[in-house]
Amino acid sequence: MSLSVQFLSLLAMIGTGVVAGAMMDMIGTGIAYSGKKSIIRRYAISIETIGWVVVGCATFYVLYLVRDGAWRMYDPFAQICGMLLYINLFYRPFRFIGRTINLILIKPLLWILFSIFAVIRQMIRIVLKILYFLLRPFIKLFGSKIKNTFKKKKNDL
Repeated sequence: MSLSVQFLSLLAMIGTGVVAGAMMDMIGTGIAYSGKKSIIRRYAISIETIGWVVVGCATFYVLYLVRDGAWRMYDPFAQICGMLLYINLFYRPFRFIGRTINLILIKPLLWILFSIFAVIRQMIRIVLKILYFLLRPFIKLFGSKIKNTFKKKKNDL
């Protein structure tokens, strides 16, 4: 293996460390900002475990692409260096990009979805109120007879 391939694989492992740090930071932030009784809080350990498994699989996939899956002793150290590099250098820019994406993309999409849901819910309420208004005279006239037919008599058992 040439020196340039080793250097490229070292940079790839540092890059996977940076991405792993960003992903685990994202998961931790999402869990921290979820509600106290949220389902995300209840399954926080499982979510973080799944996150670490995904990070590990992605790391070995990158290792497979760069070096045909050959693992070297310095790979875990390079990945830990990448995570420390994320904490020291890339933490603020990644957080800024995340807040910007949240503000520009996610919040407007959620607002649109909730607005559509609210409009549909109001339309269903209006239709039900109209149906109730139209059927109210029949319910007043025949409601007691309908209730009596569905009640079981003691002699029928």
